[in-house]
Amino acid sequence: MCVLKDFSVYRFAVNPRAFFAVAIVFVFAAFLYSPAESPAARKTVVVELFTSEGCSSCPPADELLSRLRQEHSAQGVEIIPLGFHVDYWNSLGWQDRFSSADYSKRQEQYAQKLRLQGPYTPQMVVDGAIEFVGNNAARAHQAITQAAIRPQSAQIEISFAAQEKIQVHVSAPELPQGNDVMLAITEDNLANKVSSGENGGHVLHHSAVVRGFRSLGQIHNGTFDATVPLNPGKDWKLQDVRVVVFVQEAANGKIQGAASAAASSLASSR
Repeated sequence: MCVLKDFSVYRFAVNPRAFFAVAIVFVFAAFLYSPAESPAARKTVVVELFTSEGCSSCPPADELLSRLRQEHSAQGVEIIPLGFHVDYWNSLGWQDRFSSADYSKRQEQYAQKLRLQGPYTPQMVVDGAIEFVGNNAARAHQAITQAAIRPQSAQIEISFAAQEKIQVHVSAPELPQGNDVMLAITEDNLANKVSSGENGGHVLHHSAVVRGFRSLGQIHNGTFDATVPLNPGKDWKLQDVRVVVFVQEAANGKIQGAASAAASSLASSR
């Protein structure tokens, strides 16, 4: 403001033609040295947690997974949490009712692609590319921030198609053939009283528990369309169920785009 004030005092003493020439130089210089536009930030980041009710180190990681969605939404980043309960703890004193051998297999595939010695719990994987111990909050925020600035190559739309069916549309013109389109069904607000094993005597609370997971197919010619039955389980609470669709590279496991929607909102939009 001081510069503007001084200029207003001396404006009649300046040669108009000289002033105009100087102004042009400043405008041109500002154009040349203005920073380039940064690439559009990802709208979504997928955070997978491999966990088990039989693991005493897992409850803090489960709690962290439930917080991440809220903590990053204020920053304009949608965190899509996926809680995969593995089954290799089931022989050590407690049978995790949310566990699946398919989820253990998925974790083993990550161990191979990320060149790890083997699977462990709790383990977080962000966008299929960055892994770390799942109860490390600082590392989780760092990895999410890093993933959020990477451009999203696949745009995904989820809509209601018919009774207990959803329509999935993927547009990914820049991706090569063969990228997998994956579907996960998650449920929030779940709890279980553990009576034996390392967490015996504790009530464990879970969010984003994966209740169903499968491949829908692969992208061809930059697009993918499918109508998918939801097939909710008898014990699922529809108001806590979310539908998640993401595109993942088969070769290296990187996630190139994702979307999620509440099952109740899909049904109400009919």
